[in-house]
Amino acid sequence: MDSAEFHAHVYRVVREIPAGRVTSYGHVAKLMGMPRHSRHVGQALKFLPPNTNVPWQRVISSSGTISSRGPGTNGADRQRQALEAEGVEVREGRTGELLVSLADYGWFPARLEGEEEAEEDSGGDDSEGAQI
Repeated sequence: MDSAEFHAHVYRVVREIPAGRVTSYGHVAKLMGMPRHSRHVGQALKFLPPNTNVPWQRVISSSGTISSRGPGTNGADRQRQALEAEGVEVREGRTGELLVSLADYGWFPARLEGEEEAEEDSGGDDSEGAQI
């Protein structure tokens, strides 16, 4: 898979995250079948244009923190504002980090809906063949 295909796959998965919910970079990678590529998920989201239809704000760290974009940037604050607009509560931690409760707002399905259906369909064919 080249980088353009990887980015497109990241964007497809991120579009599945419901409004008002969040997931981690690592979980997006897991849903893609590439669980060791969480940093690459972050890089793919970094390349999105400003007015995208990909809800990038719904992807946060596995600890529930909104990742800092470095000194002098406002990306973390933009992400906070976008999440709050969807009804997600963002609080400030002891050291100023922005936190979201994964217990309250987390979205961690084992697989995407369409993939479950495809797997069930193929599983039915295999089980019929095994009974013969």
